Amino acid sequence: MNIKAKLYKIYKRQKLRVFRNRLAKGKSVTIHPSCSGYLQVNFDGYNGIPENCHFLGNSISIGEYTTLGRNNLLSGKVKIGKYCQIGADVAIHASDHPITFMTTYINRSLFNGELRNLKIQHEIVIGNDVWIGHGVIIVGNVTIGNGAILAAGSVITKDVSPYAIVGGVPAKELKKRFSNSIISELEELKWWDLSDSELEQNKPLFFKDLSKINSIYE
Repeated sequence: MNIKAKLYKIYKRQKLRVFRNRLAKGKSVTIHPSCSGYLQVNFDGYNGIPENCHFLGNSISIGEYTTLGRNNLLSGKVKIGKYCQIGADVAIHASDHPITFMTTYINRSLFNGELRNLKIQHEIVIGNDVWIGHGVIIVGNVTIGNGAILAAGSVITKDVSPYAIVGGVPAKELKKRFSNSIISELEELKWWDLSDSELEQNKPLFFKDLSKINSIYE
């Protein structure tokens, strides 16, 4: 290993130390050294960030117990709730290149990057208990409801309602996971906000096949 490579390795380790010291006590976050931009991310705790995840911008927040997949990219204003699982190669873009000006080119090679100020800024809000499959792309001003499933390879350009399964390019709703009455009960329960002791009390609910009953309390 040459000197440059050794210095870079030391630099990455130091970044991780700074990051870990900044976290609240007891709220660990596991993050791979190959990741970048995480110092500006607000992690609520107990998150897993694997290889080659990159964060662009200072308005990204990730809820408790949410885990990312390899090669994830989060850009712009992005808010992700609790207990979400995100597959590999997922891209979440809350900002766009300008399309109503002379050029979409915003790199430093032109006017020293001043055109970056013309980028279109959106916000992407992802609820709690959302499963995002491998290779999903989310763009624009989008809200993903609690309990939704985004099928692998989908391109999400519009809002997704709670407990909906969507897929395709662009993604369309395929079906609801549960009946409207059960969805209402789940939205009212908000299990992701329960304490550890409350979760333990409600543990039997998690082992019920909700497709075969009319209420989670049956």
